[in-house]
Amino acid sequence: MRVLRTPDERFTDLPDWPYEPRYVTVTDPIDGTELRMAHVDEGPMGADPVLLLHGEPSWSYLYRTLIAGLSADGHRVLAPDLIGFGRSDKPAERSDFTYARHVDWTTQWLEALDLQHVTLFCQDWGGLIGLRLVAAHPDRFDRVVVANSFLPTGDRDPGDAFRMWREFSQTVPEFSCSAVVGMGCVTPLPHEVLAAYDAPFPDQSFVAGARQFPALVPASPDDPEAPANRAAWEVLERFDRPVLCAFSDQDPITRGADRTILERIPGAAGQSHTTVEGGGHFLQEDCGERLVEIVSGFIASTPGARER
Repeated sequence: MRVLRTPDERFTDLPDWPYEPRYVTVTDPIDGTELRMAHVDEGPMGADPVLLLHGEPSWSYLYRTLIAGLSADGHRVLAPDLIGFGRSDKPAERSDFTYARHVDWTTQWLEALDLQHVTLFCQDWGGLIGLRLVAAHPDRFDRVVVANSFLPTGDRDPGDAFRMWREFSQTVPEFSCSAVVGMGCVTPLPHEVLAAYDAPFPDQSFVAGARQFPALVPASPDDPEAPANRAAWEVLERFDRPVLCAFSDQDPITRGADRTILERIPGAAGQSHTTVEGGGHFLQEDCGERLVEIVSGFIASTPGARER
């Protein structure tokens, strides 16, 4: 596997991003290649962790408002960059990226840090990966917040909006991560913020992961990862720790996906699910301060495993 690494100078002087990276080395399960996976770790080390998982084609920068707000509220906040994104290493070929590899890489990161009593906040591919982690390691997670995400098995029509997005992602001549994030926000983003979303990708050779992600979403019953997601649902259908949906009101891609979570995961029963008004697909940009309130309030109102 040929691996690219974004030069550190690309990440200097990004707005509202004073955080130093930390690194965990993960090993590819197929060919043994070692990959450096970056993360931010802020707030008191003794506090229970809040894990923020990003998706496509963003990186942990998406969570800068939540990192600042949740750590100020006394939480330990961890925000990794998925392999292929942010400061993490980037396999150069699209064929190097599979759903199973992403789950394995992120699982290794979780286990290396031995995170326990986790509150997971997941959006976009952060949910496709994060809910698999919850299913594989349910005892590590005290609660889950799902925002504009889902765990597809390919048994339902993904919808026209997703098909249009996938077609665009596979055919656009130049894949601009900042343009994609900008289109997924209700609030116009400043030039310097858009530039921060492009920082991990000096040129098109670095965007193999961003290009490949939309093609990896299980959209048919015979998708290679559909069986693994069905198996994950069997665990999630017994997961009774608190689960909260916080979907935005202006995301055509995931609209309605919260119904499956509400219907199938026991821990979602009786929770104060909310619709985040004024948010697009990347609601962390549009409604970051509101999400801090939602997550901190959810933690305060639901007992963790330590208190049970």
